[in-house]
Amino acid sequence: MLYLIDGYNVTRSDPATRDLPLEAQRDALARRLATRGSTLLGQGRIVVVFDGVDGVGLAERVGQVEVRYSRGGQSADDSIVTAARGTSGCIVLVTSDSGLAGRVRDHLGKSVEVRPREVCFEGARAAKTHRGSGGIARDVGLPKGANSITEDLKKIWLDADADKDG
Repeated sequence: MLYLIDGYNVTRSDPATRDLPLEAQRDALARRLATRGSTLLGQGRIVVVFDGVDGVGLAERVGQVEVRYSRGGQSADDSIVTAARGTSGCIVLVTSDSGLAGRVRDHLGKSVEVRPREVCFEGARAAKTHRGSGGIARDVGLPKGANSITEDLKKIWLDADADKDG
């Protein structure tokens, strides 16, 4: 699976990065995806594409994440379309740019899945691996039975407080 990430589409909307200088936005997204990419997106190759930047190489790696910059007056969107065309197999495009999504779909049809940019935000939850987990958002990351333990502790503490007041 290839994950193509529309870099600035993500960073310029993410509350954690949108107010940072562009270099810091790029760095934050690349590092986030290097550490949490497989959790947020799933297993596969991750390529983040940004518009070209003076003085920045055409491609670099941050962990397992490939960071590319458009070149020769080409936009990041054009670079993403070119990368998608040159790939066989399934692609996941991460963008909320409907024009870009349409262009990639025109070339690849059903072999592309489009996910919204929010899946890469700092506060994003892990990609869902199965349906019907039965949990709710506040329970994510807690061990099974943690809420019942918390309720038991509340009873003990509240009863102890009531005894002090009485």
